[in-house]
Amino acid sequence: MQHIPLKEWWDPSCVFQALYAQDSHSFWLDAGAGAQTGRSYLGSAGPRSRFVTACVADTSISVVRPATMDAPAVVSRRTIFDFLRDELPATVSPAAEPTADAGFDTQFELGWVGFLGYELGAQTVGVPVHPSRYPDAAFLEVDRAIMFDHAARTVTLIAQSHPDDPARTIDDWVLHVETQLQASTDVEQMSPSEASPTVASPTVASPTVVSPTAQWRHTPTRYAALIDECLASIRAGDAYQVCLTNEIEVAGHVDPVEAYLRLRAGSPSHHGGLLRFGETALLSASPEQFLNVTASGRVRTKPIKGTRARSTDPLRDQELARELRASEKECAENLMIVDLMRNDLGRVAELGSVAVTSLLAVESYPHVHQLVSTIEATLAPGVTGIDAVVACFPAGSMTGAPKQSAMGIINRIEDGPRGVYAGAFGYFGRDGSIDLAIVIRSIVLGKTTAIIGTGGGITALSAATEEIEETRIKAAALLAVLGIPDESCRAALSGSESAASTSGG
Repeated sequence: MQHIPLKEWWDPSCVFQALYAQDSHSFWLDAGAGAQTGRSYLGSAGPRSRFVTACVADTSISVVRPATMDAPAVVSRRTIFDFLRDELPATVSPAAEPTADAGFDTQFELGWVGFLGYELGAQTVGVPVHPSRYPDAAFLEVDRAIMFDHAARTVTLIAQSHPDDPARTIDDWVLHVETQLQASTDVEQMSPSEASPTVASPTVASPTVVSPTAQWRHTPTRYAALIDECLASIRAGDAYQVCLTNEIEVAGHVDPVEAYLRLRAGSPSHHGGLLRFGETALLSASPEQFLNVTASGRVRTKPIKGTRARSTDPLRDQELARELRASEKECAENLMIVDLMRNDLGRVAELGSVAVTSLLAVESYPHVHQLVSTIEATLAPGVTGIDAVVACFPAGSMTGAPKQSAMGIINRIEDGPRGVYAGAFGYFGRDGSIDLAIVIRSIVLGKTTAIIGTGGGITALSAATEEIEETRIKAAALLAVLGIPDESCRAALSGSESAASTSGG
């Protein structure tokens, strides 16, 4: 493994546009616009990269090489977790003995980048699911990446060498990166008439959807009825909480890079990302870390439950944050998921190591205040990070509690798959480290459609009008990226059946 530092700082958005904006298989794990901490990673498929997708329906995986997509896929009968176990370390790194006060400053040392779809819960929890329109998992093998350390303000090229590589292979890649970046700088310094239209610009373009329309899977009336069904299940003792969600489909073609630049500009987040895999792209401003696993076996999850909209009035905004922290309903909702995640981690953790290190903290994002708790543990001897992912997936904040029962209710009443939404995305590193965020505050793009998921946890204290409003708050910024203003979103949830399909200007 080689780490080659660049001489100066480059903005990740400019680098992505200069190097990878046109690549069919590329990724951007983003610490956020204007980030002062954390790391971002960019890259694309190389000549040796494999791309693997999974299908829950027949328990199969399919492997292709983006460099030779015309070659037939290699299909085998196993799960994506079986595949990753074969590719990644069987034990945690002996380099560092895990301790209770070990940090979580993990670094991606190449490996696999991609997403796990919600329907993989059929394999991890054993519940029925609806077939998804997207791969149930998709991961790109990464042997070259660009790392941005936002605190240190450094840019480092990371490359894995292979014994049969021609001489200077990595040197040539470094030279290519430096040349392309310098060319993009030269173009930015030209007058508009001199600049080539094919060169990426760091500016954020306008939405590319013409007269977009948004179709909600469940109308407000239907969603209220589903909330009643959840409450009936809770009263019957079948669940304590059910994470009920709605889906919004927007017709039209959307450029993933342009749309992601708009999303990160309006909703910066420490676990944002753009994954572009052929005709499918995931654009995320996720604020929620699903699992962070260090190479030495420390594991952390940060479930989010509890939401309040932000206010432009500073005093009112502070009042809303205090109101969230004082809410009996919101705190109970968060505590239920904390207990669930403690239980999930307890199945793979060293005895006595599971600890809640932060409880009911208010974190503020551009559009919402959230209640966030943190649970940490040390993996038991012989247990890997992949085992931890299997034990915890899907995240409890996206299912409810108890998990298996809540997922059964979800499958029965939601009338369709969640797909990539409510799953997780990020990396599995070759050193055993893992960093995955939950797919929320996200847009999934296909060739002619964009899909948004939105929802919230239903508990015995839930009121339908408040829950429906929460789905609007969470979806509004995403719809705006697609050219649908919040006024249309409000109209769609005003209560009329005909308003469920809206258009934006």
